[in-house]
Amino acid sequence: MPKVAFVVQRCGLEVNGGAESHCFQIAQRMSKYWDLEILTTCALDYMTWQNHYSPGVSEVFGVKVRRFPVAKPRDIASFNRLSDKIYSRLKTVSIKEQEAWMQAQGPWSPDLINYVKAYQDEYDSFIFFTYLYATTYFILPLVAQKAYLAPLAHNEWTLYLSMWDRLFEKPRGFIFNTPEERDLIQARFPNAKCEGPIVGVAVEPPNAYSAEAFRRQYKIDEPFLLYIGRIDPSKGCEELFRYFIELRSHQTKPRKLVLLGKPTMPIPQHPDIIALGFVDEPTKWNAIAACDTLVMPSSYESLSLVLLEAWAVGKSVLVNGRCDVLVGQCRRAQGGLWYKNKDEFQVVLDLMDKPVRNQLGVQGKKFVQENYTGSKIEKDYLRIIG
Repeated sequence: MPKVAFVVQRCGLEVNGGAESHCFQIAQRMSKYWDLEILTTCALDYMTWQNHYSPGVSEVFGVKVRRFPVAKPRDIASFNRLSDKIYSRLKTVSIKEQEAWMQAQGPWSPDLINYVKAYQDEYDSFIFFTYLYATTYFILPLVAQKAYLAPLAHNEWTLYLSMWDRLFEKPRGFIFNTPEERDLIQARFPNAKCEGPIVGVAVEPPNAYSAEAFRRQYKIDEPFLLYIGRIDPSKGCEELFRYFIELRSHQTKPRKLVLLGKPTMPIPQHPDIIALGFVDEPTKWNAIAACDTLVMPSSYESLSLVLLEAWAVGKSVLVNGRCDVLVGQCRRAQGGLWYKNKDEFQVVLDLMDKPVRNQLGVQGKKFVQENYTGSKIEKDYLRIIG
């Protein structure tokens, strides 16, 4: 049985970041085929990287997790100032300055780095989830000959730092989420051998979920749009709030916007915006079943899991048309529509009457059942590491 390490910046039941959830879901599936453990830090909060979990080995839903302390939490104000300086000199900034930025980006864990240096020979393969953090940048080169990188990349300014040119030439292979992500990486790194499968993640809804239970629990009778994820300007939430409030200012028929997730920004006080915070998995699936349409306003995604989850239960989706990945998902699934501005947001919602929503949901469900089953994802990973 191969011994495989997954490397990710943080991991735990309370962690709901995209890369972290992706990593943990794959780990749960592949633990039955591999002697697998997740190497990560003790951090919970991605803004400060403050140590939260105890260092050492624990088991999370059957997955071995080996955590190491973060040596220096991130000073957010200082890091933001440094990021502004780097961004303003993107084409001329030195590698030394970029690596100092990467160390400030974190999470910075010398104990994790030293562990991999000392015990790398005990592992047959390493899979790194997301390119963006210090856990990948400083550790992947140590084990490059047996490293695979799932970049989870999107078209953001950090991808154009020159320090990545060397890193992306090092892995033995890549694991991509979508054709759009692969094409982006190939265009950005023409000298890298961007070889690897497009895999994604498995989506299998629970055997039972109830729209009625959700509506009853939260006393929501009206039709509603549903947003699931971190409530953050970087996820397009600020724009979503503006568009929705403008829509409600002249729309007479009832409609709510329900938010599931941890807020990192103020949420407007509005009678039609309902923020429920972080909820458990059964509640999430009940919410998806109850909504009219799931909305994903982010401009930067490498794969949207919540789109797949919405389609898995036959729901339509509405996405930001400025994100090639989300539009690509909608086109392939024929399961959603998109908007690029406030006017299109309103027009598209008017177009999505019940017959249109139902048809998009049916097509999306078929797409997920054909492409994102557990057995298919497992076979894809087993082809990478037997």
